[in-house]
Amino acid sequence: MSDPDANAPEITQWEGKFITAKTRGRWEYVGRARGIRAAAIIAIDTDPDGTRHVILVEQYRVPLGQVSLEIPAGLIGDDDGGEGERAEDAAMRELEEETGYRAQKMENLGEFYSSPGMVSESFTLMRAHGLTKVSEGGGLEGENITVHRVPLEKLASFVADWRAKGHAVDVRIAMLLAADFLGED
Repeated sequence: MSDPDANAPEITQWEGKFITAKTRGRWEYVGRARGIRAAAIIAIDTDPDGTRHVILVEQYRVPLGQVSLEIPAGLIGDDDGGEGERAEDAAMRELEEETGYRAQKMENLGEFYSSPGMVSESFTLMRAHGLTKVSEGGGLEGENITVHRVPLEKLASFVADWRAKGHAVDVRIAMLLAADFLGED
C-alpha cells in the first residue's frame, strides 16, 4: 500500500520550543520539536489485602479548556542537555514528580501512537513496578496535578462518573479498561 504523499518532502511551517507544525503533500500535522519524545506510565499499587489501585492524575489542559483524567506521563529529554535521556529514567522522574510514587523498576511495554492522523509523536508506554509512596506529588510548580488512587475493579465506573461530569479522559486510560491488556489476572 502506498500513499501519493508518502514521498513528498516534509516542510516545517512553524517551530516552537516543544512542537513543530509540518506539511507533507496535502497533509498537515504536528510533531515534537528537537527530537523530544514522551513516556506514559501505568502504575498499579497493591494493598496488603491484594486490592489493586491504578494511579491516575488530573490536570487542566489548555488545548481542551478543561481538566483531564490521565495516566502519569511526561516528556523525555525536554530539558536543555537532556537529549540522551532514557525513557525509563524520564518515566521514573515523571512518576515521582506527578504522583509522589517511586518505582523500583520500569518495564518498557513498547511504542504507541495516540492520534496518528494528526500527530507524528509516539509515546513509550512504561509499566511501573514496586511502588512506594514518598511524597504528595502534584507535579512541578504551576502544574497543579491532583493524584487519584482508584481501585482497578472500580475504574470503569470512576471513568464513567468523570465523563458524566463533562471532564476529559485521555484515551490511554482505555488500555486499562481492556481485558487482559496488562496480561495479569
